[in-house]
Amino acid sequence: MARRVLSVAGMNASRIALVTGANQGLGRALVEGLAARMNADDLVLLTGRSRRRVGEAAHEVGRLPGTRARVEGRVLDVTDTDAIARLAGELRARHGGVDVVVSNAVARLSPEESQAERADEFIDVSDTATHAILRAFGPVLRPGGRLLVVASSLGTLGHLDTRLHHLFDGASLDQVEYAVESWRSAIHSRTAQEAGWPLWLNVPSKVAQVAAVRAVAAERRARDLADGTLIAAVCPGMVDTATSRAWFSDHSRAQTPARAAEAVLDLVFAEHVDPALYGELVRFGKVLPWHDGTPPVEQDRMLTP
Repeated sequence: MARRVLSVAGMNASRIALVTGANQGLGRALVEGLAARMNADDLVLLTGRSRRRVGEAAHEVGRLPGTRARVEGRVLDVTDTDAIARLAGELRARHGGVDVVVSNAVARLSPEESQAERADEFIDVSDTATHAILRAFGPVLRPGGRLLVVASSLGTLGHLDTRLHHLFDGASLDQVEYAVESWRSAIHSRTAQEAGWPLWLNVPSKVAQVAAVRAVAAERRARDLADGTLIAAVCPGMVDTATSRAWFSDHSRAQTPARAAEAVLDLVFAEHVDPALYGELVRFGKVLPWHDGTPPVEQDRMLTP
């Protein structure tokens, strides 16, 4: 007899969802959308580093007219990999696992700030945390669940110098982690540019995020597709925030956080998993080919090394 799978879209049982970096911007919009589309017996965990901001945001989302699910704030510093593992273990023990995980946390960075001085924090939030979330929540993701990593269109391999492609193309998660730490070391030893790494931290960081997703997905693909489970990286498109405005000269296509969240939420609540999207970088329901892209030049000219 075939195993019965309860999809996220079906919502036939109480579901647990978690979003990191969720007290503002896209993360908060994702929590609002999840809470509106899920059921009264479901739980959405809004997480972030600041206890006050997390508590205020969860309270505000819980009072919105469209909110149906329960919303709880949880303090989670994603740079604390032990805390990530503890939370995953807690959700397994209390609820038998988790159904939706959206890794969304990012460290804010402006062109005026030194890329080298901010590298450790940026890499810890964007990459080390992503690896920890994949390792901790992958095993507790229930059949039919969704594990999504918010990246960007910069996450395709072609945005890196070709000398670096072998570090990420077809890499295991361990190999991706090693590549990220090698990049970090090169920044601190001032040899990064000589080795081909771009000044702009965002490019290697996003490529590494997508490579990490691809590595985990490659190991789980057959089982997950049989269960209706989706692991993917997602590009929400340009989101109109103070941070993004500092980096791009053309904001004509920038979206509000609520608008940007819609395509991600559609992926979460899709009735069926499209095998073509599994393990890929997805933007507005379409795959961004892994090998596409060219190294960006506009941003490197703006930077403080």
